[in-house]
Amino acid sequence: MILVVDTNILFSFFWKNSFIKKILTFPKEKFISPEIAFIELKKYSSLIINKTKLSKKEFALEFKKLKSIIKIPLKKNYKDFVKEAEEISPDINDIGFLALCLKLNLPLWSNDKKLKEQDKVMVLNTKDVLEIFLD
Repeated sequence: MILVVDTNILFSFFWKNSFIKKILTFPKEKFISPEIAFIELKKYSSLIINKTKLSKKEFALEFKKLKSIIKIPLKKNYKDFVKEAEEISPDINDIGFLALCLKLNLPLWSNDKKLKEQDKVMVLNTKDVLEIFLD
């Protein structure tokens, strides 16, 4: 299975003993995210470090590990779907994720309830993803 992963899910990767981390490191699964996700993670790195009690070095190592797990397609590969994504996105920060989903016809893993209000992209929350993986 391939899923586009929203930043709100990736934030959870940094928590110790996180179910999200366990799912993202399943060997047979593939996850992708636009580059903006990693820009946001870097932007909020101090907050993540503060909340998770990771050191800066530990955060850097986990960030590197996450980047090795999540594929980051070039924006030019899905830019033709940005306009359509803008039309359905409840938040400007979600446009890249939705454009990627539209281009590749993939579901989006996100816990953002507003994203479920549109009907062009299937949005799975963590509970949905767990049910899929545990079947």
